[in-house]
Amino acid sequence: MLTVLTSYWIEVPVAGFLLTVALAGFVGVGALLSVIDARTHRLPNRIVLPSYPWVAVLLGAAAALAGQWHRILGMLVGCAVLWVGFELLHLLDRRGLGFGDVKLAGLLGLYLGFAGWQELWWGPCFAILLGGLWSLGLVLTGRAGLGSAVAFGPFLILGAALALAVLR
Repeated sequence: MLTVLTSYWIEVPVAGFLLTVALAGFVGVGALLSVIDARTHRLPNRIVLPSYPWVAVLLGAAAALAGQWHRILGMLVGCAVLWVGFELLHLLDRRGLGFGDVKLAGLLGLYLGFAGWQELWWGPCFAILLGGLWSLGLVLTGRAGLGSAVAFGPFLILGAALALAVLR
């Protein structure tokens, strides 16, 4: 994503600015949701749902100004793919993955789909890997049991951030 950001700033500074604002929102909202979810095991609708339109507008406008229309399709497909995929996981075991995680996955799908298919794939994979390692560490240190609940939102956000930061 840093390559895209740099090229936007060089070629179309307004697009670079919009993408920068969108990424700053990712960091701010992601940090806030991570803290809330870690403490309460909730991802509040009052934060997640209003984020959808402003992220879509910022990313969509940046892509349009840069003439990269494929990124708009990518972010919409990314949102849908992650929403539907996580909804199916939620329906399989409602105790394992909450509906807040489903809504957050859709939001993150906007960013990941905008960045590319590789990021869309690896963001959730990184989240599962990081969440699994954290949970294993909790079990091995006796701080949790096999049936303990662990907030997954922070790992979804961290996995998406990692995919956006290190890929391409």
